[in-house]
Amino acid sequence: MKSLMRRFAPDQIRELVLLVLIAVILIFFNSQIPNYFNARFFNRVSASVSIVGVLAIAQTLVFLTRNYDLSIGSIVGFTAFFVGQYLVAHNDMHPFLVVLMAVGMGAVMGAVNGIFVAYGRIPSIIVTLGTLALYRTILVEFSNAQTILTAKLPDWIVDMPRLNIFSVGDLDFRFMVGVMLLVVITFQLVFRYLPYGRRLYAIGSNPDAARTAGFPAQRIVFTAYILCGALSGLAGFMFLSRFGNVTVVAGQGLEISAIAAVVVGGVSNNGGSGSAIGALLGAIIIDLIENSLIRWPIVSEFWRDSILGILILLAVASDTLVMSRLRNMWARSELQLTAVHAEPEDKQGK
Repeated sequence: MKSLMRRFAPDQIRELVLLVLIAVILIFFNSQIPNYFNARFFNRVSASVSIVGVLAIAQTLVFLTRNYDLSIGSIVGFTAFFVGQYLVAHNDMHPFLVVLMAVGMGAVMGAVNGIFVAYGRIPSIIVTLGTLALYRTILVEFSNAQTILTAKLPDWIVDMPRLNIFSVGDLDFRFMVGVMLLVVITFQLVFRYLPYGRRLYAIGSNPDAARTAGFPAQRIVFTAYILCGALSGLAGFMFLSRFGNVTVVAGQGLEISAIAAVVVGGVSNNGGSGSAIGALLGAIIIDLIENSLIRWPIVSEFWRDSILGILILLAVASDTLVMSRLRNMWARSELQLTAVHAEPEDKQGK
């Protein structure tokens, strides 16, 4: 165990465990569902996990600072409907401007959350529970009981879910999957190498020490909520592209899937630990189980929701009982290595 701890950090061990869990899930459902492995199922999972994966990264940003965002589903629904309605009236709008509109709207809605959480010092669960209802209510009033129809949208956005980057046999690597992977890779690099990413971990690990060290904690948390909202707006655009027909209930429940993906992926609800790759693997597990249970007739829809809740509870329990011990063991191992390397230097100094 000690040699394993020296070779891998706790988050990396968690990611390896998640990869093994994905393999176990695939093997189990393949034994239960006839013709389980097929191109249609792969394409369906990859399309749905793209949206949840982007939202998981959005949720990770605020989770790292010991906060939550329960409003991301409402932000997805509002941006999807607003952008869709605007496209119906302006079919010639450039695709880049459409994406920019969705991301910008999401960023503004995320900034509202950030103002109350970071500067108002109101608990994030209260703020975002309120904006979850507020944004949905605004959508209901704004929509005037209308529905965005695929037939009225420009061809380019309707065709986007079927746009391939490349294909391997019958398996298609969709453009939307590429967008999700770009988001994951970008924020994995931000979390690991940029000062802003390291400060997110510092604030979540020990807020008091971070403030003592002079970190602008309020501004960092505020920026995290803006980025969370912006990614939710991007997910809203992807939602519009995938489904086309958008109603006032669009995006409902996506906040639960995103939180489940983040928690299962090893991002601690106590802040300060986790990774973008872990969040992606959590999103894959959640979406893989949901889509597999739909094809498994012996499980009712009620139990599908229950299994998702059980997964969240198990993930939180494992993070508290197992991963915290692994992190402590890893920290002790690092201290021992530092002491061993320091001894020859002390002798040379003498």
